[in-house]
Amino acid sequence: MTTGDQARIARLRQELERHNRLYYVEARPEISDREYDLLYKELQDLEAQHPDLVTPDSPTQRVGGEPLKEFQSVRHLLPMMSLDNTYNFEELREFDARVRKLLPGEKIEYVLEPKIDGCSISARYEYGKLTIGTTRGDGTTGDDITANLKTIKAIPLTLDRQHPSLLEVRGEAYMPVAGFQKLNAQRVASGEEAFANPRNATAGSLKQLDSRVVAKRPLAAVFYAVGATDDIAFASQQEALKTFKTLGLPTPQFWWVCAGMEEVIQRIGDFQQRVGELPYEIDGAVVKVNSFDQWRRLGTTAKAPRYAIAYKYSHEQAETRLNAITVQVGRTGVLTPVAELEPVSLAGSTIARATLHNEEEIQRKDIRIGDTVIIEKAGEVIPAVISVVLGKRPAASQSFDLQKHLSGKCPECGGPIQKDPEFVAWRCENIACPAQLKRSLEHFAMRHAMDIEGVGEVLINQLVDKQLVRDIADLYSLTPELLEGLERMGEKSAANIVAAIAGSRQCELWRLIHGLGILHVGEGGARKLAEYFQTLDKLVRADVPTLEHMPDCGPVMARSIVDFFAHPRNRAVLDKLVATGLRPAPVEPRAALVQGGFFTGKTVVITGTLQRWTREEAQELLRQQGALVTDSVSKKTGCLIVGADAGSKLAKAQKLGVLVLNEQMFAERLKQPM
Repeated sequence: MTTGDQARIARLRQELERHNRLYYVEARPEISDREYDLLYKELQDLEAQHPDLVTPDSPTQRVGGEPLKEFQSVRHLLPMMSLDNTYNFEELREFDARVRKLLPGEKIEYVLEPKIDGCSISARYEYGKLTIGTTRGDGTTGDDITANLKTIKAIPLTLDRQHPSLLEVRGEAYMPVAGFQKLNAQRVASGEEAFANPRNATAGSLKQLDSRVVAKRPLAAVFYAVGATDDIAFASQQEALKTFKTLGLPTPQFWWVCAGMEEVIQRIGDFQQRVGELPYEIDGAVVKVNSFDQWRRLGTTAKAPRYAIAYKYSHEQAETRLNAITVQVGRTGVLTPVAELEPVSLAGSTIARATLHNEEEIQRKDIRIGDTVIIEKAGEVIPAVISVVLGKRPAASQSFDLQKHLSGKCPECGGPIQKDPEFVAWRCENIACPAQLKRSLEHFAMRHAMDIEGVGEVLINQLVDKQLVRDIADLYSLTPELLEGLERMGEKSAANIVAAIAGSRQCELWRLIHGLGILHVGEGGARKLAEYFQTLDKLVRADVPTLEHMPDCGPVMARSIVDFFAHPRNRAVLDKLVATGLRPAPVEPRAALVQGGFFTGKTVVITGTLQRWTREEAQELLRQQGALVTDSVSKKTGCLIVGADAGSKLAKAQKLGVLVLNEQMFAERLKQPM
């Protein structure tokens, strides 16, 4: 080892942490991603040459380590309390009156911060080094997720400047909206379940026992509260936030010190106008007394501090009774609880059902059967239960336990169920579950797969319930006579459906690959596989190294494909499909479709509503031109095509300097008249 190498390693670590801070904390990066990657690679190479110099706080150690068997419990040095909520300004004024009554005649300042919709975390620094990271847990004890938090680049492994012997900071881990959208697009394209929202994605990530998985998730963090301390003191919330930033900790993008509650209320209006500037989702604002001395004298109740309150934004809401909780079974066996409601009018429609996402969300909100609940549509298509009216709770109500509710069995097939930590959800373990078969058939026949007109949910339910279809290949054995015996099925309708099924025998190869429902293989992956292998037989015979040689096919996807075709049940279904005369057409490589066209080789995204084409038609035209069509805008995007009512993708493309084409320009480059 040379002194020069040792000095260079130290310098590289300092530079990389400085750039992490500039990017994640101060939002003013000085170098490009490529330049950062080159510095990182140089440090990796030097540490590989000198493994004795590798330290736990090196930026290279953020990749995660070996999986844990379970999380250890950690007792918080100081409790992590939750806040009382309010939904209107009058209650904010009442909060202010209570504070002033307890502090008569004193000057009261408030700090107004965003209420981040993430997962509460605590990070403990000892002599400037991150030693323990935990979840909130029950407020007294949390899970030790240190390994997972260390993968989040926004969280410094070592504090800048002064190093107190102990500093415990509290905040939120979150998934940036852009990162969440990209992650979900990748998951859907890979045939995996999409996360319900950024908060669920964050929670599912932090609960991973394998920190290497967490390192691949686009997580970030923000800190806004002080826990236990030694050798450092703060006089106010304002001082704490400023000090956090000087230490290299990420803090809220903007916050205000207000002279009184009326200024807070005025600022909340300003606050809502600037929501678009934030990288995370918020569901309101947090109001805190500024002075820590006043905090101590105001004290706390059993559950919440008297010096702070959360103001939550009101959307279109309605109050109704939760009559029951039913559980749906998805194509991959995921069990999703659904609220069965007393019908109520909301946002111009009658609502009788609402999503409950998963068991963890039910427990977090303490939702019980028989409760009076608040449901909300805040720009979402599906309404959600957001809270419970505790004052109207029946005396005999019981906490919801999904496993107990289902008696430990799948509601459709009676098979065993298992907790899936990845999605904070339960899953049916029976691959022959009728509900999973129904969803698999719907997936196979849908427009973005085999596109079999007339084969929808109603028909599929009857086919499975009457045991006319036991797998996807059985669809090709249906006759008009069999279908005519089903409800609402006439002679002509039955003949049309059989003809549509028969017509799919000469489908495009990518449609069959996608329709098979291979885990980690979505529509985009199916198209790439079809283009690369060109025939089903070549794909079926491919091994992992062959698949990994294909662009954009990693080891997880490759292993999933090999395992799928190696399974005897799947091979039997494929043999049945071939025996029915299914002959997918071979495909030409994408680049061979159009040579030298404007879109050849470009990554293209479409947003908004086009007048001449549907989204699917425009995407197919682009593919015929040799383009790679994706759903999310990134630095790799070569072109964004915008129609009417273009949303956030347009703003992001403009920020990244991506070429933007309107529909007229798109048509011109396709060399087609409008």
